[in-house]
Amino acid sequence: MEWIELGRIRRPFGVKGWLHVESFTEPLEALLDYRQWTLRSPGGARALRVVAEGRSQGRELVVRLEGIEDRQAAQALVGAVVEVARSELPPTRAREYYRADLLGLAVSNREGVDLGVLAHFIEAANGATMVIKHAASGEHWVPATPEYLWHVDLAAGRIIVDWPIDSA
Repeated sequence: MEWIELGRIRRPFGVKGWLHVESFTEPLEALLDYRQWTLRSPGGARALRVVAEGRSQGRELVVRLEGIEDRQAAQALVGAVVEVARSELPPTRAREYYRADLLGLAVSNREGVDLGVLAHFIEAANGATMVIKHAASGEHWVPATPEYLWHVDLAAGRIIVDWPIDSA
């Protein structure tokens, strides 16, 4: 089964087992559409959890999972990744991609300069940012927004960004 990362457990919220959850979905509340989450611990173990309730709070979600009743139980889940089976995800629309499908793709800018390979995403103040690693020139951080994400060719394994080399 192929798993897609849709969020991450950040920290406990209060003393009754609630959790702060970073959502990778757009909008962030879309993560709550999945009533069952598979949590992958930092050690790699997976456990199925049912979402009892949740809501957005700022740029994160606060969520209560069934069976997690106190702060200590919530603390034990910190750092876990929220995964959903790929088969449960809706199909993407035009110019819409799942992050997992972009990882490992070669990235160049519109001038044809090779920036490297998309290694991972981070959540920055202005939204998702692509971290592109190049053996010779190090890391390039490019916002993952339509303004900069100019073209994606999944079949060719290539992303073209509108990012001048002096900014890269």
